[in-house]
Amino acid sequence: MLLKAEKIIDRFSDFLGNVSAIIFLLMLANVFIDVLMRYVFNDVSIAMQEMEWHLYAAMFMLGVPYTLRTGGHVRVDLVYEGLSVKRKSIIDIAGGLLFLLPFCLLVGWYGVGFAHEAYLLGEKSGDPGGLTHRWIIKAVIPFAFFATAVSGVAMILNAIIALKDEHETHSDRGLL
Repeated sequence: MLLKAEKIIDRFSDFLGNVSAIIFLLMLANVFIDVLMRYVFNDVSIAMQEMEWHLYAAMFMLGVPYTLRTGGHVRVDLVYEGLSVKRKSIIDIAGGLLFLLPFCLLVGWYGVGFAHEAYLLGEKSGDPGGLTHRWIIKAVIPFAFFATAVSGVAMILNAIIALKDEHETHSDRGLL
């Protein structure tokens, strides 16, 4: 049952990784068009410039759950890599329960109000010609943190499974 739950969550994290990759391509196209318009046609678009940072923020935030799922997150690898599977699992369980989940849930919870307020106020860019509906990018913040919490649950499940020795070793997690 733990293994099945972990695999379902991993598919969700993989999906967000794919979404992040698509957003990267959209951002690349947006930057190319913006530079072309600016330097070839001498036409500056505030909306295109703002879209660059909106896409970058969405790409980065939606890529975090995938990065966590594949083991690409930051930790003290110098110490961690030399540890046994059991000790790595204990660190992942403790770190997930004490730091990752509380932080993600806290930011996600307050982020909902942050995005909702932007929606109610009809918040838009302060620059003429800028983007409207700023609540959309603000709504990505709580979604990304809740998605990271879900991916953290999969990491904790993987560590529990590794402790029970029912699954491939913890170091193989990024190869699923």
